[in-house]
Amino acid sequence: MKTKHLLVIGNSQSLEEIKDRNIPIHLIVTSPPYPMIAMWDKQFSELSANSYEKMHELLAKVWKESYDVLVDGGLMCINIGDATRKNDGDGFRLYPNHAKIIEHCEKTGFTTLPYILWKKPTNKPNAFLGSGFLPPNAYVTLDCEYILIFRKGNLRKFDEDGKQKRRDSTYTKEERDKWFSQIWDDIKGAKQNRSGIERRTAAYPEELVRRLIRMFSIKGETVLDPFVGTGTTMKVAREFGRNSIGYEIDNKFANLITQKFGQKTLSSNFEVIRRP
Repeated sequence: MKTKHLLVIGNSQSLEEIKDRNIPIHLIVTSPPYPMIAMWDKQFSELSANSYEKMHELLAKVWKESYDVLVDGGLMCINIGDATRKNDGDGFRLYPNHAKIIEHCEKTGFTTLPYILWKKPTNKPNAFLGSGFLPPNAYVTLDCEYILIFRKGNLRKFDEDGKQKRRDSTYTKEERDKWFSQIWDDIKGAKQNRSGIERRTAAYPEELVRRLIRMFSIKGETVLDPFVGTGTTMKVAREFGRNSIGYEIDNKFANLITQKFGQKTLSSNFEVIRRP
């Protein structure tokens, strides 16, 4: 199936290209930069509870834009991890990113659906934080991330053509039983032997994206990633016959994404817009 793909080098707090072209978005799959981890250090020199709130206020603008461009019944899947920080002001504590995103998305109008816990396989199962073997000052290790799932409005309805495309997009019983369980513990994290540029993204593995795209969209529909990074979501969308749109604020990633697509020269089905 021939598909179309659009990469916008610009801030996803505005999705003007989608609105101007009146492109229907059926599914959003993304992994935003996690508040309170190192990639925010440059923007927020003092990482505190106050700056944590401000980080989520910035992300909330993206969730509002995402809501606006989704079709009625469209879904948004957000891969996010909680974070811990030891700050001068408030000591060691948890920053529950998943809870903040749910709060902001529900204020926007999204309905929160049951989420998935992605338990990353680890080579260090006994890793811990705190005071070793002495109670009571050790801390539970964060070895799970959330895949939050939101819906805009009510369930989608399909005409006869859409019903046929749904049948063409079915998954097997084995896939359904595995994918729709709440805990995913069979997907490894993204490879760590990546370039310095790639390591700065909140990268997730292709298998995670494959599942979400097949679970929550049908062939021929359009998938949006407002934090596209190295282009994993766009690559997987094309692999499964979906159109895609990705937003990335850092122009350095444009070449990585085009390489991932195998686009030495841009063709009619792959477009790049660089905002002034």
